[in-house]
Amino acid sequence: MTSIPEMPDDAADDGRIEQDRLWRDNGWTARVIKNEDDDGWAVAMIKDGEAEPALVGPWTMGRDKKNPKPLDTAAFNTLVKTANEVLRRHEQQRHALLNKSVSVETDDGRIDVALEIIPDEFDPYARLTATDAYGEQLAEVRVAANFKLTASSAADWIASGYARPR
Repeated sequence: MTSIPEMPDDAADDGRIEQDRLWRDNGWTARVIKNEDDDGWAVAMIKDGEAEPALVGPWTMGRDKKNPKPLDTAAFNTLVKTANEVLRRHEQQRHALLNKSVSVETDDGRIDVALEIIPDEFDPYARLTATDAYGEQLAEVRVAANFKLTASSAADWIASGYARPR
């Protein structure tokens, strides 16, 4: 397990830091840390305001093969780009887990049915909505968070006149 050291006391919350093992700029902090599991080094990328790193990865050894290579502008910028990409992919994955949609062809035309899961800590639920081909909302009901949206369940809901599914 790799531990992440605290910020130095002399670092201003909004200040830029450019040290060999600590670099802060543009809302990100990079910390080069000792990998406690082996003899290597790791770098942790922490977005300002977050408690946990967005990215932790191996870091290159310096020429002496004992100490880490110092951070520099190019390395920091690459780490920021990579950490932002990790966060973006995580958000896309979360969105995909919480939002589903299907289209159903009816006698009145195509109806799009969407399920949005609301992950409330105490009372999770989902919202089922139907819209026509012009984007006009036809119905919306609250359903259980574990409701399974399929083409068949959507067609059943439409056929029921948008009665709340059980």
